[in-house]
Amino acid sequence: MSKGRVLIADDEVSLASSLQRILMNAGYQVFVCTRGQDFKSTLSMVNPDMVLLDIFLGDVNGVDLLKNMKHDGWDIPVIMMTGNADVSLAVQAMKEGASDFVVKPFDLNHLLVLLDRDLDHARLETRVKLLQEELEEQRSRSGIIGGSMVIRRILETAEKLAKGENTTVLLEGESGTGKELIARFLYQKSSRSDREFVTVNCGAIPKDLAESEFFGYEKGAFTGATEKMKQGKFELANSGTILLDEIGELSQDMQVKLLRVLEDRRFYRLGGTREIEVDVRIIAATNKDLAKEVEAGRFREDLFYRLNVASIKIPPLRQRREDIPALTFAFLQEFARKFSKPAPKLSPEALTFLEKLHWKGNVRELRNAIERVLLLNTTPTLTTEHFSFLDARSDSATIETLATGRQFVLRIPTRGIEMKEVLKDLILQTLSITGGNQVQAAKILGVTRSKLRYRMEQLGIQPEQRNYRITA
Repeated sequence: MSKGRVLIADDEVSLASSLQRILMNAGYQVFVCTRGQDFKSTLSMVNPDMVLLDIFLGDVNGVDLLKNMKHDGWDIPVIMMTGNADVSLAVQAMKEGASDFVVKPFDLNHLLVLLDRDLDHARLETRVKLLQEELEEQRSRSGIIGGSMVIRRILETAEKLAKGENTTVLLEGESGTGKELIARFLYQKSSRSDREFVTVNCGAIPKDLAESEFFGYEKGAFTGATEKMKQGKFELANSGTILLDEIGELSQDMQVKLLRVLEDRRFYRLGGTREIEVDVRIIAATNKDLAKEVEAGRFREDLFYRLNVASIKIPPLRQRREDIPALTFAFLQEFARKFSKPAPKLSPEALTFLEKLHWKGNVRELRNAIERVLLLNTTPTLTTEHFSFLDARSDSATIETLATGRQFVLRIPTRGIEMKEVLKDLILQTLSITGGNQVQAAKILGVTRSKLRYRMEQLGIQPEQRNYRITA
């Protein structure tokens, strides 16, 4: 397989012929033009990936040929070849858009390195532009970004399942893979799309409040229920769709009560005497392997089979890395709008760096990383250095924060440590990241600014402090 198509434009026939032979041996498909008058027609006929252009092609100025190329829309790398006396012209060519220049007689090994590097860079640049063009098309899929085969198949399956008006669907995948987005896609493609879509995070509801959250309560049903009756999530979702997110976190007691509702579509409000009937489509989501949870006795087998009528498994981001570029550009635009900044460009090297990361936190981790970078930087182009904190996550840093959402990695010394010191160190690290900006620090920590100020006062952290200490 050819590395690429290279056009050599040089009026020194022997040099061009020798260079052609060397580049062909290196794996390139090579074409030669020795007359300036023929350059434009040869360029169109060959359609190269790269051009090696002499600063003087016969009696034609190579810089003028370069200008014409750019004017005609040729967005390919051009390496200028020049004699020692022509270096100033080569510098001018760089200003006109040449990617590099080499001085005759040149080092062939250096030239081959330039060819490989510039071609790789150009291909990445092209890829970036294509991704930007594809992004708007992908936005129409309920915010689901990605063109990988696995995502396309998931969406095809979801669209088919959406036609089953009452079919229960189980979505399985690691945290941060986008289960809620797939659930919304199912809902929007269904005949219930003009009705309610209600989400219940089963893992966020305290055990003693779960029943009232699901089914509502009557006035006086329990201590604190002194106001008027409250409808539960199932009642609010009547005739629509309900997403039971992180359903694997439900207690055994609530699993039994939920099973009855799934079977009968009836329930009583807490403290109520009138049975309420609902028509609700169920979508459940979990980051656990429910089959294994059943084997371990933590999840009811009968409820599992009631939920697992149809299932969709959403793979982690590391198994669909081809979606990372599109997701990255979507998040860049999202947070640029949110922070009222121009959307920065992403260098090809930075994109390659992001594609190679493991992304344990999946799409959510990538989104958080982009949010952090745009929050802290105003540069027009993001480079690998802006994402260096991602590469250092496995180092001896005390705490890992925004890059993985709300997951923390904490190193406890063997001698022990007081809780206030941990909290103080966390706040100091965050203030160091934000340069002392408390609004940004509060956002990173997920608290209000007033709560952050209160903690700072408690821990003796001065607001006017500028050199924030970070514990080694």
